Amino acid sequence: MDKINIVKIGGSLINDEKSLNKFILQFDSLEGKKILIHGGGKEANLWLKKLGIPVKMNKGRRITDSKTLDIITAIYGGLINKNITSKFQKIKDNYIGLSGIDGNLIYAKKRDKKKTDYGFVGDIIKINTDLILNLINKDYIPIICPLSHNKNGQILNVNADTVSTEIAIELSKKFEVDSYFCFEMNGVMKDIKEPNSLIERIDMKIYKSLLNDNIVSDGMIPKIDNAFYGLQKGIKNVFIGSPEMISGKTKFTKIVL
Repeated sequence: MDKINIVKIGGSLINDEKSLNKFILQFDSLEGKKILIHGGGKEANLWLKKLGIPVKMNKGRRITDSKTLDIITAIYGGLINKNITSKFQKIKDNYIGLSGIDGNLIYAKKRDKKKTDYGFVGDIIKINTDLILNLINKDYIPIICPLSHNKNGQILNVNADTVSTEIAIELSKKFEVDSYFCFEMNGVMKDIKEPNSLIERIDMKIYKSLLNDNIVSDGMIPKIDNAFYGLQKGIKNVFIGSPEMISGKTKFTKIVL
């Protein structure tokens, strides 16, 4: 099987110009077929606060009311996606910015109200792999933001880690897939203030212990949850760390079953 790399970026990598420019060069140098998925939660939070709209989260996942949906649609699908895509175009002209709405890329349904009402948050029903394959077979490199739709005119917010994982799972039927979750730190840390506290390998037993000790919390939870789910569904490798791990220049956290 051919290999493909699915890289998701988030955190300060997106709204720090210097870090983003550095990442773009690292990603572009990655050989072979590849796809980039980006979040933008920190940037969205800045705009929500500017506009006086409360930021509501539950275990690292955004609660999305109608006003919040308007802002993240503008920030994810507009400002961030087009900013990143335009930076890549300085290097090559085969990068293409997309949301999950475009070409029915990510079809989702509104999440059922259970213990928590997440509002306009989508649970993915189907990934349009035909569109992805058509693009990458013509040497386009997709840059995808985590917006979806329900085929009834409603935009839905989807966690970017989940988008990255679901795309990776679908492509694992045709490719050997390595999945990278890149952010501003070297990986999962025992103590975020201590650079030498990197946890280089996490299995389910270690993960449960980290959760119990509250070492893993907030936005790291959906990352690791998605990592285990993806490995169970066919992804070959999952790595969490800084962009330098793409080129093997730094240590990282590897998730294993």
